[in-house]
Amino acid sequence: GAGGSQQRHRASQAQQAQHRHQHPHKRPEAAAPLGVTYDEPPKCEISGKEAISALSRVKSKECRQQIAEVYCRHKEGQLMPETVTRYCPLEGDHGSVFPSKPVRIAFVLVVHGRASRQFHRLFKAIYHTSHYYYIHVDQRSNYLHRQVLSLAAQYSNVRATPWRMATIWGGASLLTMYLRSMADLLAMRDWSWDFFINLSAADYPIRTNNQLVAFLSKYRDMNFIKSHGRDNARFIRKQGLDRLFLECDTHMWRLGDRKIPEGISVDGGSDWFLLNRMFVEYVINSNDDLVISMKRFYAYTLLPAESFFHTVLENSAHCESMVDNNLRITNWNRKLGCKCQYKHIVDWCGCSPNDFKPADFHRFQQTVRPTFFARKFEASVNQEIVNQLDAYLFGPFPQGTQSLNSYWENMYDEPDGVASLSDTHLTYFHSFSRLGLARAAASLQGNPSDHSCRYFPMGHPVSVHLYFQSDQFQGYLVKHHATNLATSKLETMETWVAPKNNFKLTAPLSSTFSRLQFAEIGTEWDPKERLFRNFGGLMGPMDETVGMQKWSKGPNVTVTVVWIDPTNVIAATYDILIDASAEFTHYRPPLNQPLRPGVWSVRILHHWSPVAEMHFLIAPLAYNKHQPIRQEDTLKHHNGPAKNSYMEQSFHGLNPVLNVPVSAGSVEQARRNAALTGPDLERWLDSLVGELWEAADVCAVGPTACPVMQACPKNPWSSLSPDPKAHLGTPRADGRIR
Repeated sequence: GAGGSQQRHRASQAQQAQHRHQHPHKRPEAAAPLGVTYDEPPKCEISGKEAISALSRVKSKECRQQIAEVYCRHKEGQLMPETVTRYCPLEGDHGSVFPSKPVRIAFVLVVHGRASRQFHRLFKAIYHTSHYYYIHVDQRSNYLHRQVLSLAAQYSNVRATPWRMATIWGGASLLTMYLRSMADLLAMRDWSWDFFINLSAADYPIRTNNQLVAFLSKYRDMNFIKSHGRDNARFIRKQGLDRLFLECDTHMWRLGDRKIPEGISVDGGSDWFLLNRMFVEYVINSNDDLVISMKRFYAYTLLPAESFFHTVLENSAHCESMVDNNLRITNWNRKLGCKCQYKHIVDWCGCSPNDFKPADFHRFQQTVRPTFFARKFEASVNQEIVNQLDAYLFGPFPQGTQSLNSYWENMYDEPDGVASLSDTHLTYFHSFSRLGLARAAASLQGNPSDHSCRYFPMGHPVSVHLYFQSDQFQGYLVKHHATNLATSKLETMETWVAPKNNFKLTAPLSSTFSRLQFAEIGTEWDPKERLFRNFGGLMGPMDETVGMQKWSKGPNVTVTVVWIDPTNVIAATYDILIDASAEFTHYRPPLNQPLRPGVWSVRILHHWSPVAEMHFLIAPLAYNKHQPIRQEDTLKHHNGPAKNSYMEQSFHGLNPVLNVPVSAGSVEQARRNAALTGPDLERWLDSLVGELWEAADVCAVGPTACPVMQACPKNPWSSLSPDPKAHLGTPRADGRIR
């Protein structure tokens, strides 16, 4: 096989399959769930523990009906094939003739999310006029879909799938999506391709297009697919191949046990692969027993794309074309990436790879086996590594290229509709735009009669972007409308709001305690990348807050963390033991909601002496269900938890110890604030937001009467400023975009 990889023959394993693949333990039966209703009663008694668990948790009636139907068909033996025919010859002459004509590749790009600029960079890096690009955008990613449609309109060899699916990690729908894409590509008579390659927006090439084409042209009869390389029985258990799963309501429900069909060797590994056209045609068009049975078997399988193509290839007449290398390098750090992070979408444990960082760059140059792509990359986590790869592959951008270290990621776009935003985000974004208008008004303070920079806010935000510079979060960019008071004309502007530093070490760190580097409160803590996905911590009364601390290495130490609400009620206190090698600690205190709006403080103490303090904002909501909030709802959301009790135990006795006096005046003020609505609520909100955020700048998107306001494209921070690294131009003579 190519690159030192051996072709693998497993015919001898087929006879042992039936003994090895069956799960040894029989599960106890359970009683049918109470109170579960159906449109049509199930055709059998549902008694399996896992099916009952799924039925009790499922939300929609349609999904409940599907679970009952699949369970009964499986119980009656009508769902799974019992035996499957294997077509792989035990011996075979594999003589390939390699024509000199370069191969043409069909890239299938499977994308979701909002990182359109990173996707543009990937597209630029792999684009060539000789190849084809078929792009599937997840059904829930409408912003990215609009970007992809506009991209496809520019290039004749780019198409977006006319259909879209909501694919989930580990979902059966992922395999359906690949099979449908393959069928589409085979049906396109004007696209003559030799290889199918799947990529996500988190992938990036580490070799050039020419190098990839030269390699695949030499091995055009081969299929490149990575096997797990472990004991097969263990792989089957670990992947849950011996369990029955059903996907509905964007969840993979585990419904019970099943047997692996006899007669074949089941294999699997990575769901990123390079398959030649001959094998793709076989998978899509063949009606033989192997293909038909495997499509049936994998329709009810967790992570089917990680096993279906492996198993079909290894048991088919194409088995000798298999190369155990998918030509990728993946950044696995299983200590960080395997903490059951997909438990909310699958009844199983899941692992995923980490993002590459600049320290990993040497790994791209030192690969032993042929490698052409790497994953994962996320510009919102680290863009520098992508810049390094770009320069390595295509040469550096000219000195002084604008925006080279800037990154923008869209969070909201007007066509998405405000219903796509949470009430918390909508509240913050409106407040941010008002901070921008206040900054504009302050620019002409010397002339109070001049209203040319004074505005009245109009409508919801137009768009919102996250803004990063040199891989540091710089704040939010909110595009919004406002009426100019001097001209009564509507203007559009973009406001940059930057977070103020709210962490400070409160005492010079002694040699006995010098380990604390930083601390932050937020939501959506990502333990894999060790950052809060809710950048800047936009939090409201119903959010589940997490405290994070970053440490340098040093002696074991125990610290006390104290959370104090805006009226000086001590909401929580807990101790953390930080061992010598700990880099990050995080903990979510189980606080009763709603959290009282206002500026909270968190203190970190060592032997009850203060070490550090930070502040975070719980914003009062100006919106409820996307409408201006009414008083009955403000009283419900803004009054703090019942009886002022954040936890079962009270920490009231610590107030004097920590010198945080509870003042009757601040409690009364909080009670009055909890009833505010309309402009009064907005003024209170803006004063709170202003304590932790500042309007760093504001620019004009279109014409403006304000003489000191610059046009946005001239401001390097604006989302409208030039970004050459993500700009897509016309192909050059060599077939590439640069």
